[in-house]
Amino acid sequence: MTDVRGCNIPAELYYWIEKHVWARDDGDDVITLGITDVAQHLANRVVAVTTKKVGKVLERGQSAATVESGKWVGPVPTPVNGEVIEVNPRLASEPTLVNDDPYGEGWILRLKASVWSVQRPELPTGAHAIEEYRVFLEAQGISCG
Repeated sequence: MTDVRGCNIPAELYYWIEKHVWARDDGDDVITLGITDVAQHLANRVVAVTTKKVGKVLERGQSAATVESGKWVGPVPTPVNGEVIEVNPRLASEPTLVNDDPYGEGWILRLKASVWSVQRPELPTGAHAIEEYRVFLEAQGISCG
């Protein structure tokens, strides 16, 4: 992982930077979604994660889940169109997984993307994403340290 202003930003993921959402390409148009280290730091301790149900079809920007912390309640928008095919069952009883491991055990849901080949280029990844996130965090005065 790359450290950007104290925040972990893995280069292998895709990001919707302004929304603090990441996407991982699992192959066959299956995309795993979660919130970034930045989002979990801004939210503080997460007390609840409510996801959309399996089978729900979502368009880019629609809420895939709601995250609630002691200081914030807000949507987790999906960065791609697709159908929910799996939700992280552990989040119902262990919502702090999003804090402890936002890119691993704290994943939120998986989608079968409908137009991933079209939407993928809209989401920065690699060194480009890390630099864009750095510029965004500096401009907003956000750090995770």
